[in-house]
Amino acid sequence: MKAAILVLLLVPSLAAADTRTSANYSMVTETPDAGGAHSTSAGYSSDGSIGGITGLSTVAAPVQVAKAGYIGQLYEVTGLVLGAGSVNVNETATLQLAAWQSLDDSSHLSVPAASVAWSTVSGPISGIDPNGLATAAAVYQDTAATVQGSLGGLTGMLNLTVLETVADNFGTYAADGISDDWQFQYFGSDNANAAPQLDPDFDGHSNLFEFTAGLVPTDAASVFHWRVEPVPGFPTQKRLIFSPLVAGRSYTVKSATTLGVLMQSLGSFTTSDANGERTVTDLNASGTTRFYRVEITRE
Repeated sequence: MKAAILVLLLVPSLAAADTRTSANYSMVTETPDAGGAHSTSAGYSSDGSIGGITGLSTVAAPVQVAKAGYIGQLYEVTGLVLGAGSVNVNETATLQLAAWQSLDDSSHLSVPAASVAWSTVSGPISGIDPNGLATAAAVYQDTAATVQGSLGGLTGMLNLTVLETVADNFGTYAADGISDDWQFQYFGSDNANAAPQLDPDFDGHSNLFEFTAGLVPTDAASVFHWRVEPVPGFPTQKRLIFSPLVAGRSYTVKSATTLGVLMQSLGSFTTSDANGERTVTDLNASGTTRFYRVEITRE
């Protein structure tokens, strides 16, 4: 019995190089590879295989490297890169973290956030759940934070900023009517002397008043001065002179003829400032008795 043997001989041939161009790109078919393709433009470059179906593509700005469809390609992981939708997060809010493995060909491979071991290195990040959702703590001012991710023996870091968005919500100073940053500036953290009703410098002003008036609560010489004087030659007028005048505050003088009634803003008056003092002249201060007060408001 005779056997027939069929021999198929394939002879590789090199594709002739050809250049394709447009206003945006130039593509050259590489002669050593019948299916390879290389294309570039001002914004990107691409090294393809199998006729450009798969390949390595890069974009200059923002920097992006994508590698898709390489059959049986070998690569080495060289690092871990962390990221997020923003590097800023509002206090008490959450921020989703993400991670990419850096490969030895300068490309990046996205990895599931749940596969990364997350932790807080420093700053007011109160926790990160297993899926990479970070939660910011309350802060008294914009505060830096650093988070860490680990995978496969590699570690990446990401710097964040926790933004203060609520003025009165920090620790033991929360919801007491005084801005947290002011209390922290003068008393540090969790100091009982920072309570609104206290007067730690014994100058007669509570912390709440000194905060409102723009005074220094730890300096007994930092006080609000005011006095009432007659106007020579004008018996129906009175001058109210007060200081200091602090930026970001408004001052309203009110009066009444008896105590225990609602004081009213002056109806007829003049105002002048000199040498850090304000003089408000009540042009209708008739009567034997008149009571005054100065209302200070933070703007």
